[in-house]
Amino acid sequence: MARIPYFDLNQAPEEYRKLLGERPPLNIYRMLPHAGPAAVGFLKLGGALLRHNALDSCLREIAILRVGMLSDAGYEVYQHKRVARQVGLAEAKIAALTEPGGDLGVFDEQERFVIAFTDQLVRHVKAPDDMFAEAQRRFPVRELSELVLTIGYYMMVSRFLENFGVDIEEAT
Repeated sequence: MARIPYFDLNQAPEEYRKLLGERPPLNIYRMLPHAGPAAVGFLKLGGALLRHNALDSCLREIAILRVGMLSDAGYEVYQHKRVARQVGLAEAKIAALTEPGGDLGVFDEQERFVIAFTDQLVRHVKAPDDMFAEAQRRFPVRELSELVLTIGYYMMVSRFLENFGVDIEEAT
């Protein structure tokens, strides 16, 4: 249950409402305007990572689901299961990322690296030199930059969602 009332989107700044555009009326968007101008930057960065990415979308969703699971962020995991399906991530992989004791054997080598890299950044902030060198070997600089930003951004999203108790929307 939300810890504070949701924001009346009719009272949100016009720039924020324009950025929402045709996005679904998710509760996260109803909580964010409490952050004032930061909500606009939040939407812009999220939009860049989700819609203008060079990083493979399935790898991105693996990282996001892993961050959500490690952060115990139910809303985040719920929403990104849907996004992961939309980009073509297999159900067995979604389950392995989001269910306790999931079988990571369903992932290929590159996907397992993304999981290990995500785990490292979530738990210890910085990748050790050997892991970072391996990441550089596997990804062009832009994709690696997006991967690190995605992990950090969704750590922030998870903390926002959990601390404000953003509710999962009722099924329609």
